[in-house]
Amino acid sequence: MDLYNYFRSSASYRVRIGLALKGLDYRYLPVHLTRGEQQGAAYAEVTATGLVPALRDQGRVFTQSLAILEYLDETHPEPPLLPPDAPGRARVRALALDIACEIHPLNNLRVLRYLVHELKLGEDDKNRWVRHWVETGLAAVERQLALQPARYCHGDAPTLADCVLVPQIFNARRFDCRLDALPQVQRVFDACMALDAFERTRPERCPDAA
Repeated sequence: MDLYNYFRSSASYRVRIGLALKGLDYRYLPVHLTRGEQQGAAYAEVTATGLVPALRDQGRVFTQSLAILEYLDETHPEPPLLPPDAPGRARVRALALDIACEIHPLNNLRVLRYLVHELKLGEDDKNRWVRHWVETGLAAVERQLALQPARYCHGDAPTLADCVLVPQIFNARRFDCRLDALPQVQRVFDACMALDAFERTRPERCPDAA
């Protein structure tokens, strides 16, 4: 397997966690987003989206982190990233989407660059934008976790939702978001970071970290 990713990309971190949880080996291929490598001809030959991560497996390229994680779960089912029951799977997917669809898209690099370069927001206003959407989004996740507290996002083993939650907390800390009112989120984060799969794939441990 080849994983095209960027060390600071939350979406890339999700897939690194999933691969590590499943004990799968892969070749780490960095795509430096702030240098524009995702827009170059070389990466265009990998994926037409120009986004990371991208996973090449058995001659095919897969994109979108949640789709990649579900692909890995179907092709390498142990340990599972989704619960065995339909209600459990729906809850885990909903928690993952609460972050991947409601928080992350508003604060990824493309959006932040547009705010600065096209809308002429200053650094303080840009950071205020990030903090607003991250903090309000995580507050919604906190309420969901409080309704059914467990060791991880759902149950006693990490799932797809944990693969998505942990990178979002790293991103929140980068922008000095307020996390003190999120005890359930923090508890789950701490439980995840006690596992090697989450710890050894964190951004600053990546080969392209700078």
